Amino acid sequence: MQYTQLGSSGLKVSRLALGCMSFSTDPAAGEWTLDDEAAEPVFRQALDLGITFWDTANVYGRTTSEEIVGRAIRKYSRREDVVLATKVFWPVHPGPGGGGLSRKAVLEQVDGSLARLDADHIDLLQIHRFDAETPVEETMEALHDVVKAGKARYLGASSMWAWQFAKMQHTAELHGWTRFVSMQDQYSLLAREEEREMFGLLSDTGVGSIPWSPLAAGKVTRPWGESGTTRSASNPTEDMFGRPLFLDSDRAIVDAVQQIAGDRGVSMATVGLAWVLKNPVVTAPIVGATKPHHLADAAAALELTLTDEEISALEGPYAPRVPTWFA
Repeated sequence: MQYTQLGSSGLKVSRLALGCMSFSTDPAAGEWTLDDEAAEPVFRQALDLGITFWDTANVYGRTTSEEIVGRAIRKYSRREDVVLATKVFWPVHPGPGGGGLSRKAVLEQVDGSLARLDADHIDLLQIHRFDAETPVEETMEALHDVVKAGKARYLGASSMWAWQFAKMQHTAELHGWTRFVSMQDQYSLLAREEEREMFGLLSDTGVGSIPWSPLAAGKVTRPWGESGTTRSASNPTEDMFGRPLFLDSDRAIVDAVQQIAGDRGVSMATVGLAWVLKNPVVTAPIVGATKPHHLADAAAALELTLTDEEISALEGPYAPRVPTWFA
């Protein structure tokens, strides 16, 4: 495993992050989720591969993902050996502190996450989205207070417009509050809008990118039109405005991934992740794993260097689209 700094911060993380959205003990979270027993091989394999950067959220698994992750750290590792990341924003209950980024919500949800994780601190506390209903000053001061109270070590954000992120960072700087060190972007061969929207800002200000869905919900891991996993079969095909998540032109990209994978003797997932990892802004793609080969394929991507010709074949067919943000 390779390790690197998260943006320009001093936090060292593995070059791959384990995505923990697939873990739950609540049947209503989806039949594709894994409980403690089913998730054990995933955690053990992650540690064997050196993947010590684990990402969850308060809403994952209907709040039970954090509980599973906390138990896994205590059972299979040590708290000091894992970089633990979680998120707040999406509602976990209908009360005034159940969601959003008000001071009440931030403080309440951080305490809730710490209780579920059975931990005394979070290494990377991330806001899951921008909250247009709460003043930026209120959110940034509350987050700063969480850090100063020792409940979080670093702050990160996820999926928003660059002007919103810049506004939040500028507000923190004006008041001497803690700034974000990372941005969790939607980024894959089939979702490249952050190259125009966010990546320039991240590069200029030393913020690391932690891409989510780096394999486009599995779309680039199998031939075009081939049915996928139970989870992928339940994924939406349109965003909340009825726009398609994938375009007909994406088939040429997936075909190129398949061709390169065959030529190189690796999986399509390895090719897709190798392309994401080559971007200098990217610190650690988040890999959700439910089967043994998922993490093995991801680790293999660290050793695969794509040629200029292969990169051109992968990037050439891409058609711009409106960003679609689903956590």
